[in-house]
Amino acid sequence: MDDINLQSKTQSGIRTGKEYLEGLRDNRNIWMHGNKVDDVTKQDGLRRCAETLATFLDNQHHPKYINDLTYIDDDGDRCAIAFQIPKSKKDIKVRGKSYYEWAKWSNGYFGRTPDYKNASVMSFAAATSFLERGIKGQGGKAMAQNMLNYYNYARKNDKVLTHTLVNPTYNHQQGYKGKFSEKVALQVVKETDKGIIVNGARLLATLGPLADEIEVFPSTVLKATPDNIPFAFAFAIPIATKGLRLICRDSYDLGKSNFDAPLSSRYEEMDAVVIFDNVLVPWERIFMYGEPELCNPAFSETNAVVHMMHQVACLKLAKSEFMVGLMCSIVQASGRDKDLYTKGLIAEVMQMTESIRALLFSAEEQAHKDQYGNFIPLRYPLETSRNLYPRMYPKMIEILQILGASSLMATPSEADFSNEISDDVEKYFQLTNLDSKDRVGLFRLAHDVAISGFGSRQALYERYFFGPPALMASSYYDLYQKDDLIDRIDNFLKQ
Repeated sequence: MDDINLQSKTQSGIRTGKEYLEGLRDNRNIWMHGNKVDDVTKQDGLRRCAETLATFLDNQHHPKYINDLTYIDDDGDRCAIAFQIPKSKKDIKVRGKSYYEWAKWSNGYFGRTPDYKNASVMSFAAATSFLERGIKGQGGKAMAQNMLNYYNYARKNDKVLTHTLVNPTYNHQQGYKGKFSEKVALQVVKETDKGIIVNGARLLATLGPLADEIEVFPSTVLKATPDNIPFAFAFAIPIATKGLRLICRDSYDLGKSNFDAPLSSRYEEMDAVVIFDNVLVPWERIFMYGEPELCNPAFSETNAVVHMMHQVACLKLAKSEFMVGLMCSIVQASGRDKDLYTKGLIAEVMQMTESIRALLFSAEEQAHKDQYGNFIPLRYPLETSRNLYPRMYPKMIEILQILGASSLMATPSEADFSNEISDDVEKYFQLTNLDSKDRVGLFRLAHDVAISGFGSRQALYERYFFGPPALMASSYYDLYQKDDLIDRIDNFLKQ
């Protein structure tokens, strides 16, 4: 198990892929397909994603990327840019470029790259005065120092983090009212000299089996009430912590080749339910405790949600660009790129893409100092982006299905090009502007996006990534600066 002590010997910044993979061999308690996983780096359905992430971490060292993805800290260590506290508009744009480079490696199909949670940890560390308001547990100043210590620990050791925000649903109506069920929700059951004992479950840790540590924070949209004190906390612990186990869903990496399953063979990042079986969380790893009034606004008031939305907007831009490229490739191969109806369909996706790009540009160009003296992108364009994309992406998938039609299913496998029917495949799967193997490869890719299990998970992921759309829209309405606009109407009616 990873040393839970934050004062343990640290690395000196960015890790290699080999170091990351070695760190996963820590006897973590992972369950998948009905069995306990002995080694996630060798487990089918997990192994190739771990190898992909290892490659991404190696990229941080590559001369092509190192200056765009990393910075030298005050100690002379090279660390990931997502950990750097931005002090200028330039720093915000540098962060955006870094996020975008990470996103392009997977064309937006690896949702939980480390830069996402790195940004979250950075935000809390940059807003310790907020955490100092806490009075429970060891007190606010101690909790704030815990956060700073954890930030430096994660940054110096280049930890790959996941998080879990939401309690299991036992009663939907209670959940919407901020009431959590003692039957299933993660809660504090005991305090000790060493820390708190927690028991229950949390959803849904994307990349959980392949992360180094897990952040257990309050939800961004489901709020606790004053009588929910046992459910109010924020902490981080290693995945290999005693009593912690993860139950994985079915893997969408079915062992197919990169040709047959171009995305799912590489980017199956896995989601897991996290079970806490009387887990001890040391005091030094707790950042908020026993105060719903502090936990509820935490992501907003630390501006963590803004920095996380910034990373997400860059990711969605890369993903949308990929969709445009895929659609254009399909219609050019068949000679349909001159058809007015076809161009109209793809133009809609182009417009969605440019909308995300414009919102991202607006947010970065209007970056400004926050209440802590650090810089953040403008929130409103990013809020708009994260509310629009859950509707945009399913529409993109629908258009891709229309463009691909039966070709999304009527495709042979890579093996069919080297067997006794290969002549048939070569002859009957050509397109006007594409030979048969390239045509099959293109449509195998489109299949992985549009109709495979992996693709369907991606669509669901985009719908609910930040929470239920209705709650997100309600939050957007509450946040929006409406008073001046209402006054404008009132003044007009009084003329």
